[in-house]
Amino acid sequence: MSEMNSLERVLALLDVFAEDRLEWTPEELMAELGYSRPTLYRYLKTLKEAGFLASMPTGGFTLGPRVVEMDFLMRKSDRLAQYAQPHLERFAADYPCAALLVRWYGRKQLVVASECMTPGHENEYPRGRPLPIARGATSRAIMAHMTRRRLQAHIEANIEELAGAGLGDTVEEVMGELRRVRRRGYAYSHGDVTRDMTGIASPIFDGGTSPVATFCVTMYTERTTPELIERIGRRICDISAELSAKMAENRLAAGA
Repeated sequence: MSEMNSLERVLALLDVFAEDRLEWTPEELMAELGYSRPTLYRYLKTLKEAGFLASMPTGGFTLGPRVVEMDFLMRKSDRLAQYAQPHLERFAADYPCAALLVRWYGRKQLVVASECMTPGHENEYPRGRPLPIARGATSRAIMAHMTRRRLQAHIEANIEELAGAGLGDTVEEVMGELRRVRRRGYAYSHGDVTRDMTGIASPIFDGGTSPVATFCVTMYTERTTPELIERIGRRICDISAELSAKMAENRLAAGA
């Protein structure tokens, strides 16, 4: 593996912050990342001055206000989220569910928009919270449309988790299940991500051959029936097709 350049090292520093680890001291960062003290402090100074990090009275660092500013700008510029918002609101009004727009990037799935209007229905995945990459309906909807080469590598890297989710014990078994998902047009799963919850998801494209996001609905499993899952699945497929067409139009217009 080639040595990381300075930009990659800065990005790796930001990447250590997670929901279960919100604050890091310089000593902890040096141990985690292997950076020398002068290098680490240079990066910390630059990121703090730019607002990406904030120092705490404890001596540690957390993410800074610049991240909030960039989130504000993303909300105003993310056309997919803007197109999806009315559909999310209607779904949340029509069904006892949480409706989510989930972006796929790199090796992560991230909720970028969500709506829930049902009293007593806790939405555990608000904007900004990542989802597992090998479990749940969103993951299945994405994997079902990967190229074979990329899919095989993804399955091999996550075979234990995929087997635990009931997708199969071998690469070919998982691929067979995902082919059925692709033919159906949507994926569903029960309790893969959150206990007692069912997820239903369909992929969204932007004119390319690989999905960039999914439209997903989650609801308590006890409130579902096979007929309801199919009805919601078909409606989600229609919404995803509409959003995909709009994104493809944007892509063509940008290239004109």
